[in-house]
Amino acid sequence: MEPLAARLRPKTLDEFVGQEHLVGEGKPIRVAIEKRHRFSFLLWGPPGTGKTTIARIYAKALDADLYELSAVSAGKEDIRQIVDGAAKGRGGKNTFQEPFSDDVFAPERPKVLFLDEIHRFNKSQQDFLLPYVESGKLTLIGATTENPSFEVIPALLSRCRVFVLEPLSEESLRAIVKRAKLKLGRDAFEWLMGYANGDARRALTLLDSTTSLYGKITVDTLNKALESPHLRYDKKGDEHYDTISAFIKSMRASQPDAAVYYLARMVEAGEDPLFIARRMVIFASEDIGVAQPTALVVANAVFRACEVIGYPECAINLAHGVAYLAQAKKDRSAYDALRAAQADIKKMGNLPVPKHIRNAPTKLMKDLEYGKGYEMYDEESYLPEKLKKRKYFE
Repeated sequence: MEPLAARLRPKTLDEFVGQEHLVGEGKPIRVAIEKRHRFSFLLWGPPGTGKTTIARIYAKALDADLYELSAVSAGKEDIRQIVDGAAKGRGGKNTFQEPFSDDVFAPERPKVLFLDEIHRFNKSQQDFLLPYVESGKLTLIGATTENPSFEVIPALLSRCRVFVLEPLSEESLRAIVKRAKLKLGRDAFEWLMGYANGDARRALTLLDSTTSLYGKITVDTLNKALESPHLRYDKKGDEHYDTISAFIKSMRASQPDAAVYYLARMVEAGEDPLFIARRMVIFASEDIGVAQPTALVVANAVFRACEVIGYPECAINLAHGVAYLAQAKKDRSAYDALRAAQADIKKMGNLPVPKHIRNAPTKLMKDLEYGKGYEMYDEESYLPEKLKKRKYFE
């Protein structure tokens, strides 16, 4: 039998729950589906929020052949086979036309490629995909949990529209879980909502496992099922986020033993080494900062080593970096200062820059006293007038 999450997957927009800012009346994805507008786009958001479902509904609306690939295991040859017509689309259809078939002159059906975890495609693979997207031979729908600004090459990103999906609200999750028609007590329901944390697949997978193992759903059986081997490390699910969270918090608490342990768990599970290294680069500035500036140098070197070397050897580089970062002195003043300054900008907007530190490349600007009175080592605050006494670095 299909997993519960697969059985409950919506087939149409009318069945789809959540993401109203994208699929509500008059919203961009709904309009594109209703008008059968063909274009490439990226879906960026956390797991279990509807990325695959949107792709399938969109492809069906276009009457297109849908090809689903995971960037974890797919490569250039898979793309080539789709373009050449040698691969089968969703539903087992082969879009390759036999040379003497009756419909040989019929227009070719559009080909939609749903590339899950597109951030796992390296630059070379994305470069290979680019001309097919540009020419329209493939309509690309990329799904990612990572910021596409950093993970997708600029040329490909510029040819795709980016849609941001949000974690599902509790109201949406409740509606999805109720469709399962399983008997849950109030306490179990509330526990499940907290556990799911906006991820429908996470909730349904646990419900499915609990029902299979124990027959009834209570807080106790949900907890027991959570410990079962059925729900071990899922690189797209809860264990992925729980482990990286424990990893970061262990380094923050200066506990190298714990940090290396969680690193080893991720390495053994096949986690993307660049995902781990990227978090280390962020950590070096966010949590260590000016207390030990060389931390950023080390973290960047680890990231580069992972790029060049790859598994299994780059795990050694990761461990080296983790041991260093975990034992480094910590100082969040740069991070806190940035957040405080951003809060002021959101509250007061772009306040006027003091005239004496403005650039004055033209005579008119000089006549308006731009740059007048500027001294290189002036002790007077350069902040806007309303923020003269503001201190961001404590």
